[in-house]
Amino acid sequence: MARRIINNYAEFEALQGQLIGVSDYITITQEQINKFADATLDFQWIHTDPERAAIESPFKTTIAHGYLSVSMLTYMWYNVVDVRNVKMIVNYGIESLRFQQPVLVNDRIRATVSLHDIKNLRGIAKVTVKIVVDIEGQKKPAYEVLATFLYHFE
Repeated sequence: MARRIINNYAEFEALQGQLIGVSDYITITQEQINKFADATLDFQWIHTDPERAAIESPFKTTIAHGYLSVSMLTYMWYNVVDVRNVKMIVNYGIESLRFQQPVLVNDRIRATVSLHDIKNLRGIAKVTVKIVVDIEGQKKPAYEVLATFLYHFE
């Protein structure tokens, strides 16, 4: 799917309550999981020890850190939109994050994004999007979240 181009506040505002787009799938690999463990110092075996996970885990394989999948939000968001004419973008916050299903190693995830809310804060667009991250072939999503970004348009 082609990225949606948004040039200004009015074009964002016109999407209120609508689907903005769906990202491409991305595969979560063991290498990514291991690098995330290195970066965060979270080496719990359920993430980093495939042999032990095959025997002891109820999933019979390793799972991605929940926050690894959340850290992919920006990548997936930029896969959905191309916001132009901005001086700066700031990650403002995450609300209502609820993990619903683990992401197993080699699962493919993607984001479905809709515009939940937009406000004009003295020339800064406060954009809150609802993001549902689903796992290919699964009925339940990995998680849902409201993510807020601040767009400083030129």
